[in-house]
Amino acid sequence: MSKFNVTYNVVSQESAEYGDVEESGYISENSRLSDAVQDVIRTRTNEVDGSNIESDDCRVSVYNGMEFITGDSETRTLHRPANCTNASWNRICRAVRVAY
Repeated sequence: MSKFNVTYNVVSQESAEYGDVEESGYISENSRLSDAVQDVIRTRTNEVDGSNIESDDCRVSVYNGMEFITGDSETRTLHRPANCTNASWNRICRAVRVAY
């Protein structure tokens, strides 16, 4: 059974000036798919200026726009396990888009 990792990064206005991130790390490691999907679609706040979902052969990322209060932007990424087939990965990417 595949296990999934979800990572995040937060870019503040200050860190953006230097082309860096304010903070980053793992939200979950070796999670079940259902938990990983929930982790990737959650945000720190609902008060953001829009969002966007992008996927490729290795990851699906949710890019949250700038938070109205802090000005920070958060990205959460679900990483594809090595043993995940292309067909399964395509279904996972669609599921993240539907859940979001």
